[in-house]
This record gives sequence, C-alpha cells and structure tokens, in this order.
Amino acid sequence: MSVVEPLLRVRGLTKHFPVRTGFRSAGLVRAVDGLDFEVRPGETLGLVGESGCGKTTTGRMLVRLLEPTAGTIEFAGRDITHARRRALRPLRQDLQIIFQDPYASLNPRHTVGRIVAMPLQVNGIDPPGGVKQRVRELLELVGLNPEHYNRYPHEFSGGQRQRIGIARALALRPKLIVADEPVSALDVSIQAQVVNLLRDLQRDLGLAFVFIAHDLAVVRHFCQRVAVMYLGRIVEIGDRDDIYRSPRHPYTRALLSAIPDVGTLGPAGRIRLTGEVPTPLDPPSGCRFRTRCPKAREVCAREEPALVVHDGGRQATACHFPETGPLTLSRADAVGPGGAAVVGVADAAPPGDGADRVDGNAGEVAR
Repeated sequence: MSVVEPLLRVRGLTKHFPVRTGFRSAGLVRAVDGLDFEVRPGETLGLVGESGCGKTTTGRMLVRLLEPTAGTIEFAGRDITHARRRALRPLRQDLQIIFQDPYASLNPRHTVGRIVAMPLQVNGIDPPGGVKQRVRELLELVGLNPEHYNRYPHEFSGGQRQRIGIARALALRPKLIVADEPVSALDVSIQAQVVNLLRDLQRDLGLAFVFIAHDLAVVRHFCQRVAVMYLGRIVEIGDRDDIYRSPRHPYTRALLSAIPDVGTLGPAGRIRLTGEVPTPLDPPSGCRFRTRCPKAREVCAREEPALVVHDGGRQATACHFPETGPLTLSRADAVGPGGAAVVGVADAAPPGDGADRVDGNAGEVAR
C-alpha cells in the first residue's frame, strides 16, 4: 500500500516576539517554540490548548501572515517558510484561512458579493459563467441565499457572517484551510450548523483542515488527529480516539476532564490544576508543564522531554512520566504539586465514533 505524502509538513516552527522598553530589548515572548507536525490530504488536525498557548500564532504562520523566527513550513512539497509575496500569490489558491471573529474579518464597506469575489479578482481568475455567477454558487454552497449578493455584513447574524468567511475561503478551491476557532464566537445551535457545514464541505471537496479550537467537544467530532499545545509547545499528538480514550500527558488528561458532562453535577471528575500558567517571557526550564504537574520530579526541571511514542503507545507524548490506561480518575490522580488533593472521582465518557453529526437544535450528537 502506497504511503500518502503530507500536504503540509512543519518542522521546528518557532515565533518569538521581541518586547521593547523604549529603544532597549526587554526580552522575547516565546509564543511558539519548536513545533513538528504533518497534515495529509483530506485530513483534519485539531490544535487545542488554553488561551495564549500559541494556537492562533501557529495558524497565522502556516498561511504566512506572520514570518516565522525559525523552522520550516513545507506545503505540497515546497518550502514556503520565507517565500516572498510574488512566490506566495499562486500558493494562496491552495492555502486559505477562516478567521476567528466573523465581525472583524469582513470589511463593513464592501458588499458580500465583493468580499467573496475579491480572491478571484486579485488572482485574475475568470471562472466559467463569470465572477458574479461563481459568487452566487459559493453563497448557495455555504447555505446562504444567492440574492444576498448586494447586502452588507451588518445585515447578517454572526453565524451568517461566518458562512460568508467560509465562502471567501472556498473561492479559490483550496487544498488546505486553517480554521482559527471558526465557531468560538457563535452560540451553540449555530456552532452545530457551521461544524456540520465544514464536515460536508470536507467530504464533498476533499479539503484538509488545521482546526484551531479550545472547545474539545467540537474537536472530538470534527478532527481525525489532535495536537495538544501548552505554552508554545506540542505536548501530545495522535489519533483522536487514542487522545480522548487514553491520554498520556497529565495536561491532556486535565483538559479532557474539563469537558462539561450534563449527567454530572458539580466538580466530580475534574482535574483542577494548581498555580498559574507561566509567562512565555520566561518559561520554566525543562518541561514547561512541571510547575503545575502532579507528577513533576527533579528530572523534569533539568531535561526537556522529547515528543516521542512511549511504551508501545500510539500517540507521541512529551513527558518523562507518561500516564497509562484510559482516563479513569482516582484520588491519586487528583493531587497537585505539594500533595494537595484537587479533584473528585469520576470516569471520562468515551468519545463518539466521528461519524456522528451535531444536532443544531439540541446542541448534542445525533445518532
């Protein structure tokens, strides 16, 4: 069986932002600090983690809206890490982004027709039937009325605006879309509609996605693979089922324990991490999670753990003492630094099979 070559390959991707006081440098914000991952054609990779962990910065570097400090980005076998504007223009047709804020990402002075047509006009593309006909087809594809062509963004709801952003991203028939928290600004029922729309488009058009989100329930239903980020680094990456059923990194287990369960009242089953997230201006030595990890030892401060597969597992984990077994919590698991108990006892619910759709009325999985 032939091996499918990755559509996107990232190695050592790094972005540091200088902090200045007057004319002097006061340090570097290590927003992203050495990421390695791949995305194959038609695949969806979910990037998850707390706010400030570097997810959005990563997404913007992938589409070259930010210049990487170090590392490489290969798209379709071509190194685009430091490609100039002229070299990037033909690549824009294959690599697009959906922005997080559906209110800020659309120009209020332009009509919807002009917004969606802009990628075609900038790239000098004259589709069969003309640009206007193509824009109407795109609006219909994302569930909007083609007659909305001459309306302005302020005339639409948040969910409709996000659909306009999706139509704009699809205008050039891309191979990969970076979706930067595309449903985080929407209410639950609209989130379900947009997630189902993206899944249908992926199936029909063969799209690959880098799906950036902090909603782990949405990621579970949309992504085939998941990468967990903490303070600019990937701490665990693997297939969705492996990550959700048997997470090996303590931070991943804490994240998954925080998924709301309507069948459980109160904090039962929640791993409550102690301490604050360290500043990316001065991250901890060794393992960056060690200051909040219940399993931290001396070696964690001395040596940074490599992102590797441990003990016959299937997902790669950056931890000196990875967990084993399914996510079933005990009192021993619920101990923070210093031995303080921080959680009750519960079992994690198993994930869906990925073929489920989200019910837009109930906000739950329709089987």
